[in-house]
Amino acid sequence: MGADMARIYDCSVDTELLTGMRLARSAVGRGELVVIPTDTVYGVAADAFTPAAVRKLLAAKGRGPGSPPPVLIPGLPTLDALAENVHGAVRDLVEAFWPGGLTIVVRAQHSLAWDLGETHGTVALRMPSNRIALELLAETGPLAVSSANLTGRPAPSSAAQAEAMLGESVAVYLDGGDAGTDYTLDGLVETSSTIVDATPLDTGGAVRILRHGVVPAARLREVIGDALEADAAASVTRDAAAPDAAADAADDRAAPGS
Repeated sequence: MGADMARIYDCSVDTELLTGMRLARSAVGRGELVVIPTDTVYGVAADAFTPAAVRKLLAAKGRGPGSPPPVLIPGLPTLDALAENVHGAVRDLVEAFWPGGLTIVVRAQHSLAWDLGETHGTVALRMPSNRIALELLAETGPLAVSSANLTGRPAPSSAAQAEAMLGESVAVYLDGGDAGTDYTLDGLVETSSTIVDATPLDTGGAVRILRHGVVPAARLREVIGDALEADAAASVTRDAAAPDAAADAADDRAAPGS
């Protein structure tokens, strides 16, 4: 890939926004990678339904299929299209925190023609609140998106930081300014999404927190009450049902994936 294909497009400039979005859409359609701003950190994105593109995303980060990426979606109808048997507690969480910083692990529809890696039949879904991300998602459909960093490095809050790590493995960088909003949790500034596993609801269990982030456990409990695991303040759990989450948390706890 030539250096001219890895440009950073300043989305605060109308002409660059139009060009960058057009090239990003085209790159996703070709199975290439793009870097986008989100409301948490910058993410590297690929077409969720192109297995080769997902493998390219994982390779760019230095990961394998054992760390499946989350999937960003453009709106609530996509949740029902991708998830199997959406529980009422999940709908309550979505209504309260989407678009925003909550990633929810659910059972994926069996009929989906995709390969995100070793998901064990689950998928981690989030609807971001960033305008640029949502506009791209509205045109491309679901995107596999992980933080735009090399494994073990801090997640980037700017397109330039992402480019310094991922370089020409990415076709287009969309610069939306500093990503993320500062959230305070237990005295610490959080910029990563909170990840919860809702799959235990299918067998009468409770929602588990897999990674603490911008949505505190107390707010989750306000919304779903006893449907949240009693020990919601527990540390991050390494579990195959949390695509990308456990590996991100272990590698870069201070600022893990989007």
